Amino acid sequence: MTATHDSPRPSRRALLGSMGAGAAGLAVGALAGATPAGAAGPRWRVGPDDARHARTWMSWPANRSIWGRDLPGIQDDIALIASTIAAYEPVVMCAIDDRAAADARALCGRGVTVTSEIPTDDLWMRDSCAVFRTDGAGGLDAHGLRFNGWGRKQRHSNDARVARYVAEYAELPFGTAAFVGEGGAIETDGDGTVMATESSLVNRNRNPGMSRQQVEKAVLAAYGADKMLWVPGIRGEDITDDHIDVTSRFIRPGVVMVQLPPAGRNDVWARDAREQHAILSAATDARGRRLRVVTVEGPDTVRSRKDTFVDSYLNFHVVNGAVLTAQFGDRVKDAAARAALAAAYPGREVVQLDVDRLMSGGGGIHCSTMQEPLV
Repeated sequence: MTATHDSPRPSRRALLGSMGAGAAGLAVGALAGATPAGAAGPRWRVGPDDARHARTWMSWPANRSIWGRDLPGIQDDIALIASTIAAYEPVVMCAIDDRAAADARALCGRGVTVTSEIPTDDLWMRDSCAVFRTDGAGGLDAHGLRFNGWGRKQRHSNDARVARYVAEYAELPFGTAAFVGEGGAIETDGDGTVMATESSLVNRNRNPGMSRQQVEKAVLAAYGADKMLWVPGIRGEDITDDHIDVTSRFIRPGVVMVQLPPAGRNDVWARDAREQHAILSAATDARGRRLRVVTVEGPDTVRSRKDTFVDSYLNFHVVNGAVLTAQFGDRVKDAAARAALAAAYPGREVVQLDVDRLMSGGGGIHCSTMQEPLV
């Protein structure tokens, strides 16, 4: 049955209660922590999503204490995403143990490499995995963001180690950032500019005692960037404290895509999206370019009635030769989003997937994947 957005708040990933453990506007920062121009040594930088990939990393959901009776549907959606990506580039699926690995192999098919050498707690690899950095001279390393279960809201004893284990599996040098955060909280254009929600990173549940300036300096150092674009975001409405990768994405240097809500919506997420659009439309990047903001309108109707449902076309994952995004059964809006992404990524096939079970769990395709660049 098709559900409409009559309810005032289609909230994103809700706090998974039983698993718990334990300034509006734009701010910019100068170069921090990266190698200055003209200095000796390489400058390590997290590249753009659309750089050529060596593979995509994913994690197999197997924890019934997290997913309960929804687990089979979540597994089906993760298998669909993995097998679709595998048609374009290699996929490595991490599983908590041999039994989970066998289940993953059975559902994902032979095109997906499954390993139990990297045990995981949950499926959100965008947040727990390392970010990969290149030095522009053929070097590649992995950098951990000190994942702490989205502010210690969920058990994460395995996920806290995933970044290091991925680096070991890939035989890459490993380093650790000077802040706590998640990959979904930060967008980079790979050309010196990053953007993030203040609500997620400048938050005492992740970085107690750190000012926004201190967090900014640490993010810029880890990502090898020169300028930070902050949007306020929303605290406490979902487990992530509002990740930017659901609403605003870099398409390429100087160009940002923002998903706006239908005109009739005025819930907290709709207001957040409009605020992000306004701030980014007035921003300039590290190279002094005024950002060009391309908009996509969210669906009018979705098939799920869950208030945790993420109705985002922008939680897409770019792979070699394709862009994977969601479809919601809204024929007009699905088609418009497909056309917008095709225009944004010419030469790539746009593949729309029905992953409603995953989206009902509070995240999407981008949230469940992490790309490793090819160098």
